[in-house]
Amino acid sequence: MTSHYFRPRGRRGPRWLVSDHLRGVTVEFYVSTDVFSPGEVDTGTRLLIEHALVPERGTVLDLGCGYGVIGITLAKAYPGLRVVMVDVNPRAVELARLNARHNGVEDRVTVLQGSLYEPVEGMVFDAILSNPPLAAGMKTVEEIIRGAPRHLAPGGSLQLVMKKGANKALELMRSVFGEARVLLRKKGYTILYARKLGQGPGESQ
Repeated sequence: MTSHYFRPRGRRGPRWLVSDHLRGVTVEFYVSTDVFSPGEVDTGTRLLIEHALVPERGTVLDLGCGYGVIGITLAKAYPGLRVVMVDVNPRAVELARLNARHNGVEDRVTVLQGSLYEPVEGMVFDAILSNPPLAAGMKTVEEIIRGAPRHLAPGGSLQLVMKKGANKALELMRSVFGEARVLLRKKGYTILYARKLGQGPGESQ
C-alpha cells in the first residue's frame, strides 16, 4: 500500500472507469493515479467487502475510504444501510462522492474529508470497516482501534483487513474491546473483528 491512501496529494491525475462485481452487486468506480489501487480493487479490500459482517439496516463507517469501494458496494448491496466514508486525501473524497452518485447511492452515502475519526466526532455507527495503509504503520492502526469504541453503538463492530501486523493488532483489539477474533485468513491477508458490548442490529455476510 502507498502513503497517499491516507495523505493528501497536490497533483491531480487523469481519471477512468473500472467495474467489478462484489457482494452480489455490480459496481463501477472512477479512479485516478493519485489514489490507492487505481487499476483494480485490491485484494485486501475485496476480501473485506466479501466477508465483513454488517447489518442490513443501520450505519457503517468506511474509514480511509479511498475512492469509495467498501462503503459504496455495501450501500448498493443493502438498501437499508446508511454509510459515512472518510479520507484525508481531497482527490479520494472527490472521486468517492462522484462514485456514490454514479452508483446511485448518493442519498445514503456521506463522504467527509479529514484524518481518521476527526470528521465524525460525536457520531456512532453499527460497524466500522477499514483497510489501513501499511505505509502509515502501526501507529495509525492503533489510533483506529483505540478510537473505535467511542464511535460504535452497543453491539457495533470494528473490522480491519491487514497484511502485516495482524497479530499485534488482534492483541490490541482484545485489550480495548475485551475480546476479538480472526474472521478470515486468506491470500496473506487477515480480517480482524471486535464487537462493543451490548445488543446491536443483526449482521449479514
